[in-house]
Amino acid sequence: MPVTYQPDVGIPEVDALASGDGPSFRRVLVPIGQAGDAANTLAVAACFCRSANGVLRLLHVRIYDPPLRNSGRFYPQTPDEAAAVVDEALLIAWGYGLRATTSVVDAPRWEIAAAIASHASAWPADMIVMTRRPSAAICRLLLGSIPDKVMRMASCPVLAVHPRPKVARNAAR
Repeated sequence: MPVTYQPDVGIPEVDALASGDGPSFRRVLVPIGQAGDAANTLAVAACFCRSANGVLRLLHVRIYDPPLRNSGRFYPQTPDEAAAVVDEALLIAWGYGLRATTSVVDAPRWEIAAAIASHASAWPADMIVMTRRPSAAICRLLLGSIPDKVMRMASCPVLAVHPRPKVARNAAR
């Protein structure tokens, strides 16, 4: 699969730093919500992993709604559909020539950020790179966003990436 987009991200030279003198992003967790949003996020994560000869963990949180009376949990997504999301992202990661593993975890709809942060601690991730979908500022203020919640809960740095690269105004003319 050809890589069509290379982000312009500045990363410190990992090899130039002595041990303990700088960041080490050898284990990068990439939560994937939808397969279509993964390309730009994986392009940024690829820059970090290549510079540190690291490994990616592609994570999909399969949400469920609380059980109703006399019934079990309701999953809007089957296990096969959830696995297909990370498998599609895995193909993109392999297109960048990266080492990657996948994981699917179940979490209630309101605890997605906690599931991501706890998986990052358990794995243990050096960094989380995730997509920030555009939304109205008032919605983020009232409801919050998953990347904002992950930033508050995670024990490692979190980088939020826009799902699609912005085209420069001069390039569009």
